Amino acid sequence: MLIAADKFKGSLTAVEVAEHVTAGLRRAVPGLDVAAVPVADGGDGTVAAALAAGFTRHEARVTGPTGTPVTATFALRADGTAVVEMAEASGLQHLPGGVFAPLTASTYGTGELLLAALDAGATSIVFGVGGSATTDGGAGMLAALGARFLDADGEPVGPGGGPLGELATADLSGLDPRLARTEIVLASDVDNPLTGPKGAPAVYGPQKGADEDDVATLDAALAHYAEVLERAVGPKAAEYALAPGAGAAGGIGYGALVGLDAAFRPGIDVMLDVLGFGPALAKATFVITGEGSLDEQTLHGKAPAGVAAAARAAGLDVVAVCGRLQLPQEALDRAGIRRAYALTDLESDPARCMAEAGPLLERAAESLARDFLV
Repeated sequence: MLIAADKFKGSLTAVEVAEHVTAGLRRAVPGLDVAAVPVADGGDGTVAAALAAGFTRHEARVTGPTGTPVTATFALRADGTAVVEMAEASGLQHLPGGVFAPLTASTYGTGELLLAALDAGATSIVFGVGGSATTDGGAGMLAALGARFLDADGEPVGPGGGPLGELATADLSGLDPRLARTEIVLASDVDNPLTGPKGAPAVYGPQKGADEDDVATLDAALAHYAEVLERAVGPKAAEYALAPGAGAAGGIGYGALVGLDAAFRPGIDVMLDVLGFGPALAKATFVITGEGSLDEQTLHGKAPAGVAAAARAAGLDVVAVCGRLQLPQEALDRAGIRRAYALTDLESDPARCMAEAGPLLERAAESLARDFLV
């Protein structure tokens, strides 16, 4: 049995999910051979999954999204592969008091975190983006890495996406030279462009506190930012603004594509490679995946869909565990998931379901084992 599940957000880490599922399975089938590869799709929890896979934990003190210092974690493997999660530095969880700053939150700390990974010896970086508090197009990140963004008076523009409307010149020539020798993969399940109706401000700005006027301001500022970068680095800046992934995490995807020469790949595909899922799958006869909510988003690049697709290609059965299930069986069938076991079927009260997620998950796994293995 191979357990390859993501976290249950707000209640269990991916490692804890695997532990509870294992306990439930073995209650029904003592001595069952179980292996676990906790997975993530590039969003929050990505570094934790890498650490569970044997990467070494590193910490760095960096600038949070509103300027308050925060401690951020990244993961590094002996071969020089680092996993860096932008939410560790610039995520919503680092907003003091939970107060949004849609126009001024900055990704500067994410750039500092990338520098820390380079200082630690990283030669390739899996850059997971998601859960950001920011909509600055990655300008803060690039500034921390050595780029300069100046207004008409030759002064650095302020932090965040809003002040980019005052941007007059951009200079990327001062970027840390190690970046040119480092393979950077942008791992994300978001394929939005930078601006427009499906761009970062319009689609994700409201989740970060942006009202209608803020969205308009940010969209115009990021469009202007892309125009200034086009003057600085050429036509590729305009092309990347329309590219899939440019709008990821408030446009930090765009900054990574333009400034870091990053390659965009679906986050779950990258992470399955990095976490050693392939070799584990080759030894498996049955696969269990899952995440907190199996819903429409799951089908668009989330971890369970990626796991199910790989397992189905290998000819293996896949079942899922989840906190709540919001997909009909037909959708599960199309994703390659034979059945899903939801904790809300065992406990209907959402608060109790989250508080007691571990024991409930063990009960669900025990039922799963009796249905499929006994």
